[in-house]
Amino acid sequence: MTKQTTFFKTLLATAAAVTALTAAAQSNEPVKVGMLSTLSGPGAGLGIDIRDGFALAVKLGGGKLGGRTAEVIVADDQASPDVGRQTADRLVKRDKVDFMTGVVFSNVMLAVGAPTFQSKTFYVSANAGPSQYAGEQCNPYFFSASWQNDNLHEAVGKTVADKGFKRVALIAPNYPAGKDALTGFKRFYKGEVASETYTQLNQLDYGAELSQLRATKPDAVYIFLPGGLGINFIKQFVGAGLSKDMTLFGPGFSADEDVIKAVGEPMLGMFNTSQWAHDLDNAANKKFVAEFEKEYGRLPSLYAAQGYDAAKLIDAAVRDTKGKLDDKAAVRKALEAAKFDSVRGAFKFNTNHFPIQDYYLRVITKNGKGQVTNRTLGTVLKGHADAYAGSCKMPS
Repeated sequence: MTKQTTFFKTLLATAAAVTALTAAAQSNEPVKVGMLSTLSGPGAGLGIDIRDGFALAVKLGGGKLGGRTAEVIVADDQASPDVGRQTADRLVKRDKVDFMTGVVFSNVMLAVGAPTFQSKTFYVSANAGPSQYAGEQCNPYFFSASWQNDNLHEAVGKTVADKGFKRVALIAPNYPAGKDALTGFKRFYKGEVASETYTQLNQLDYGAELSQLRATKPDAVYIFLPGGLGINFIKQFVGAGLSKDMTLFGPGFSADEDVIKAVGEPMLGMFNTSQWAHDLDNAANKKFVAEFEKEYGRLPSLYAAQGYDAAKLIDAAVRDTKGKLDDKAAVRKALEAAKFDSVRGAFKFNTNHFPIQDYYLRVITKNGKGQVTNRTLGTVLKGHADAYAGSCKMPS
């Protein structure tokens, strides 16, 4: 054996040892997740549920994601695009998180996307699904574990049309998701729109809108007013006596457990749609609902379910890449495969990284324990994809 051959064998052995040590070092480091959500103001309940659902999944995984210790850095975006962008910039640059998640509102998500994608950090959405990211601005680093903004509203539009309502008033906040919402509703509802009103995102007094409803006299009212917005509107709507003459509809997040808990029995009989429900009959969902009630003493909302699924998707990606998160191509492939047990049942991504999934009709009623809550009535849209995927030319 020549000295040169010995040298090269030693060099290769040293390189292999360094690679092994590097991989071992990385596998011992925590998986860092930036949980940036709305934790104050009227939308705080939504962000808290996302945070709690995500935390529950990590806890049930022994404090790990994909076999590596999880470090979740929680921050409040205050429902502000400026605060969101600045905080996201800090999380990806200073804290060097491996994944981002948690944003509730789409105007914040559009601001957070820039620093996140520029740093080649994967964003797994537990709620916001703006049409921009589903279509022409689709991004290899963005994945939705929830839905595209229009989808739940499309399901309600179909329901309202199927039930034969002829004149509908539409109300939503004046921000990207609000506009996506009413666009989605009108895509499936072809009856008369008696009025279309965009409110302030932080609005809590709906006296002017209620007066307009009295004047236009629609036979149904469709609202997309998340969190505290929906709580206040429904209380005022029922208090004004309008529920006697107009049937109220909403997407799941305007009629979910956070809103029901605050409003109570006046919500009985309200129809809404969701891609998830706490009474869906699958093993993953039964475990999630039971563990969430045990941990937090309340029924989970769809926000909590989405936070839980976001954590499970990240868990699967870390597991399937054996924790090698510096291999961005491998992480992307693992996220696209989505090999995890979703609380909503079957889960798969479209080419734009948004889910193709079923949407269900629910009604608010009393369960066997006397609790006011949602009950699933049936499937409205099966294997439904969003309307923007065809415009997505996903970069490699």
